[in-house]
Amino acid sequence: MTKPHIHASHPALVARLKRADGHLRSVIAMIEDGKPCLQIAQQLYAVEKAVVNAKRALIHDHMDHCLDTEHVPEDRSDLKSIARYL
Repeated sequence: MTKPHIHASHPALVARLKRADGHLRSVIAMIEDGKPCLQIAQQLYAVEKAVVNAKRALIHDHMDHCLDTEHVPEDRSDLKSIARYL
C-alpha cells in the first residue's frame, strides 16, 4: 500500500472543489428549472474557472514541493507530464 500524498495546500483545494461542486449542482438545478440560457452559461463559466484555478493551484503546488532541484534530470519527466495539464 502506498502512503498518502498530501500537501499542506490540499485541504484548501478540497474546500475550493467542494464549493465548485455545490455551484455546479445549482447550475444543474437552474437548467432543470428552465432558467435563461445566458444565466446558465454565465454560471457554467464561473464553475469552469473555479475548477481550472483549482487545477492550476494543485499543479503549481506540485511543482513547488515535489520536484527536487537536485535531481533535475529525473524530475524533468515528471514536470513535463504534469505541465501538459496546465
